Amino acid sequence: MTRDEAVQILHHYTKGDSLLRHARTVELVMRAYAQKLNQDLELWGNTGLLHDADYEAHPDRHPHLIVDLLRDKGEEEMAHAISAHYSHWGVSHDSMLDKALLGCDEITGFVVACAQVRPQRLEGLEAKSVLKKLKQASFAASVDRNEVKLGVELLAVDLAEHIDFIIQALQPHAEELQLQSVEAKTE
Repeated sequence: MTRDEAVQILHHYTKGDSLLRHARTVELVMRAYAQKLNQDLELWGNTGLLHDADYEAHPDRHPHLIVDLLRDKGEEEMAHAISAHYSHWGVSHDSMLDKALLGCDEITGFVVACAQVRPQRLEGLEAKSVLKKLKQASFAASVDRNEVKLGVELLAVDLAEHIDFIIQALQPHAEELQLQSVEAKTE
């Protein structure tokens, strides 16, 4: 599947800016990990882009609708990873792609939430600040901290290093993601 095809599928189901941005941020992080781990950039990026594609339009059928669509298109690796990106669904994490998607989804959303409450947004954001917020159950309360913990265990990475990696993957795209500093917006 090409990125253009993935974008078309995403926009068919998803209209809201917040979920579109989440899809893009997870895509960017997944692409960065694919490059680091010498994996297929398109496969990993498209998986990140489409992991929540059906959530907005069909939350009661998420992720089954997108998983079925991908299977119909012969995209079994993507379909399996997406069906496994939340551990409570009970789907095994067999491949590095499966583990990476679970490991990147919740924490990427959390990093974005942390950036959004700072005037500098992503600029200068450090893992220690994100880790401090992670301990505050009331901050971004919908982020499942157990999924974050499981994700770093599956990826076999240090949480602080993982957060730094995510921040570095997103920073070059801060303007596109509307996560540039307030000062940069006014210039």
